[in-house]
Amino acid sequence: MKRLKWIVITIITLIVALFFQYSLPKHDIVQIVGTDVKRMDVDSGSWRWAAQDSGTNVTNTRDVRFINAARPNGKPRVYRNEDTNWGWPPYFKFDSGDLNAEAQAYAKQDDFWVSVTYYGWRITFLSIFPNAVGMKPVSGPDATIIPWFNIVFLTLLTALAVYIFLKIRQFKRKRVDPVLEDVGEAWDSVEDTASEAKDSAVGWWKKLLKWIRR
Repeated sequence: MKRLKWIVITIITLIVALFFQYSLPKHDIVQIVGTDVKRMDVDSGSWRWAAQDSGTNVTNTRDVRFINAARPNGKPRVYRNEDTNWGWPPYFKFDSGDLNAEAQAYAKQDDFWVSVTYYGWRITFLSIFPNAVGMKPVSGPDATIIPWFNIVFLTLLTALAVYIFLKIRQFKRKRVDPVLEDVGEAWDSVEDTASEAKDSAVGWWKKLLKWIRR
């Protein structure tokens, strides 16, 4: 049971970690090399895609904007550029068109580096792309971006988790453990009474058999 308990805890921890790793903002230092628009069949409600442009009709076949970039080591980096609207993750992005125009302007400048803020993963064989939610110019490919939001958010989340854990443990010690002790004592008392009743019944049965023999 103890091993099963730790297996369950490990699985839950892994799921939570992957959830936050997907949803929290991340940053890339890249050069924008161009933009693209592709007509695609998008599964409605799929976690792989966000929302189409705010104000347009809902349809499974729609245009999806992409931003093409290059890393400092020369490797390509592709982002989708979709509105998140009021959905999850709560970035409240409604300006994918403006971001596309901004990327096109950056692509025309030579040796120009930007920090792209995005969420999600890039999984090539599943055609999954991270969603760009913002970008800003930086001094160069060696610029350092400190993820202050993630640091503050995870610190507060950890503090909240520790607080809840301590409260649960305190509640268990004050309310649950005494009840379990009382139940254990009551069960022991029942077992003792049952044992005495059994011994008494056996004694009466022996006396009855002895009287019958007489």
